[in-house]
Amino acid sequence: MTAHDDERGPGADAEYSATVLASHWIQRPGADETLVEGAEAGPTLPDRVEGTVLRFGPGVTAVRRRTLSAVPQPNAAPRYRRLRRHALPALVLVCVLAFLAWQRLGPPLKVSTATVTARPASLGCGETADLVAVVTTNGRPGTLSYRWVRSDGTASGVLKDVLARGQTQTRLHLRWTFQGPGHRAARAELRILSGTPRTATAGFVYDCP
Repeated sequence: MTAHDDERGPGADAEYSATVLASHWIQRPGADETLVEGAEAGPTLPDRVEGTVLRFGPGVTAVRRRTLSAVPQPNAAPRYRRLRRHALPALVLVCVLAFLAWQRLGPPLKVSTATVTARPASLGCGETADLVAVVTTNGRPGTLSYRWVRSDGTASGVLKDVLARGQTQTRLHLRWTFQGPGHRAARAELRILSGTPRTATAGFVYDCP
């Protein structure tokens, strides 16, 4: 021990050791943290929060990509949404089918009224009377069967008139021609055989001196 060492005393040794340790800790980092003069600092060490590593820099992109790839794809639309999407087309289809069924299976053809008019009401020599029947129906499609019966004892065969859907009225004609001199009161009767049987009559006069 030198004289210089004696002058410091025991208390000085303790204080000196503390100073040296502090200087050593600040100026000389550990082997893992040694910095080379002129070289850039190494990458920042990750922080740790409850065992989870927080990464900075380019590594974030890589982590994010792995995270996104791990996220499950969203499921298909819920069943109630699919049902709601198809509800309107299904309703329209049901309405169309119901309308077609009503047209095909709805009430049958019915005759509401039938009238007959003779034109002209008075005939001369060799003229022809045009008897026009106006038949009103309920607008249902179908075939109207009818017959003309004349006052001279003759009758037509069964005639048919096809009515379209929505057609509520039809006109039926009978032409009756007279020839030669004479005077006669003639009459023609329309007999509806289908679609609610009905009859209608019209008369005219033939006068040829």
